Amino acid sequence: MASGRGLHHRIVIVGGGTAGVSVASRLRRAGEDDVAVLEPSGVHYYQPLWTLAGGGRAPVEESMKREADVMPRGVRWIQDAATAIDPVEKTISTKSGTTVGYDYLVVCPGIQLDWDKVGGLPEALGRDRVSSNYSYETAPFTWELVRSLRGGTAVFTMPSGPIKCAGAPQKAAYLSAHYWERKDVLKNIHVVLVLPTPTMFGVPEFSAVLDQVVERYGIDVRFQHEMLEVDPSSREVVLVDRSSGSDVKTRLGYDMLHAVPPQSAPDWLKQSALSDPSKPTGYVEVDKNTLQHVTYPDVFALGDAGSSPNSKTGAAIRKQAPVLVANLTAHMNGRTGDASYDGYASCPLTTARNKMLLAEFDYTMKPHPTIPVIDTKKERYDMWLLKRYGLPFMYWNLMLKGLV
Repeated sequence: MASGRGLHHRIVIVGGGTAGVSVASRLRRAGEDDVAVLEPSGVHYYQPLWTLAGGGRAPVEESMKREADVMPRGVRWIQDAATAIDPVEKTISTKSGTTVGYDYLVVCPGIQLDWDKVGGLPEALGRDRVSSNYSYETAPFTWELVRSLRGGTAVFTMPSGPIKCAGAPQKAAYLSAHYWERKDVLKNIHVVLVLPTPTMFGVPEFSAVLDQVVERYGIDVRFQHEMLEVDPSSREVVLVDRSSGSDVKTRLGYDMLHAVPPQSAPDWLKQSALSDPSKPTGYVEVDKNTLQHVTYPDVFALGDAGSSPNSKTGAAIRKQAPVLVANLTAHMNGRTGDASYDGYASCPLTTARNKMLLAEFDYTMKPHPTIPVIDTKKERYDMWLLKRYGLPFMYWNLMLKGLV
C-alpha cells in the first residue's frame, strides 16, 4: 500500500498487468534496483483463458493469481490507482491522494471497456441471455448460455476501433458453433457474426482460412455492421450497416447474445498531456518502433494503452517489452536506443473445440511465422494444445518473469 502523501522512484511503471509485470521483471534482471509498479488490483488475470472458459474448455479460475504472487522480487508495489500524470513535473497523482514522483516512466495501464457506449448493454450483461468473454465474472455465463441453447438466433458482435485480442469475438462464435454441431443442434440455430470490418481478418492469408470456417458452420456474417443498442425486454439488438455510407439501422432478435464493448484508453489518460487530444481513443503517443514518447523522452509506453498501431495482444507485449527495456536503459545511460519493435502480434484463433489457427503478423500486415517447420496458417490440433496448455505455462512461468 502507498504510505505518506509523496513518494519518489527512479522508474515508475503505471499498470501491473501483463506489460507492467513483464517490464518490471526485465528491469530487475538488468540491475535496476529502484522500480515501482502502480497497480490498484490485488488480482492478476491471464485474460486469453476467458475465451476458453466461455466455450467450456477451461475453468475460469485458472486465469487468476494474486498480484503479490506475480510481482517481481525487489520491485515496490504501490497498490493504488493513477488518476493523472504531469510529464513536466514528472509526477503521478493517485486515487488515494498520494503523489508519486519519477525520473523515468513506463505507462501501461491497459485498455478501458466502454460498456456504456452500447445502449442497454450494462443493464443486460450477465442476465437476459446476454454475456461477454471480456469479463472474468461473465465468461462462465457465456458457457451456460451456449450449453442451454437448442434453437433460435445466437448473435456475436465486435465493435469498431482497436480492441484487445481482436480475434476473441470470432473465437466465441466458433467454439459455440462447434459445440452445437457436436450436439446436432447447429442446424436449428441461426448464428450471426457482426463484424465492423469488410473482411474476416486484416491479413488475407488468414482471412481466407476463416472464410472456410464460417462457411463450414453456416455462420451469417454481417460485414461492416456494428451493434448500437441492446433491448433486453424484446431480446433485440440494433445494428447499423456502414457499408453504403448511409448508416442504415436494423433490429435483430436474439436468443443468445455475446457482446464485445467498444474500448479506449482509461478516461484519466485521455485527459493527460501524454495522449493526442485530436484522437478520442486517448492512447499514449509513442514512436511505433522505439516505444518512446514523441514529446517527453523520459516516458515510454507499451501494451494496450500505447498508440503503436499493432494488434493489442499479449504476444505483442512479449515482443515490445525487451525493446522498451533496451531503449529505456540506453536513454537512462545517455545513449539513443537502437532496439526496434516491428509490430509483431499473434492472434491464436480457436476455430473449433480442438483446433487453432495461429495468426502471426507485423506492421506490414503479412504473415510473420515464428514457429519453425509447422505451418501455422492452417487449423491444427497441436496449435490447440499450445493455446490451452503451452501459452498459459509460458505466461506465468516465463513471460511475467522477463525470460521470454
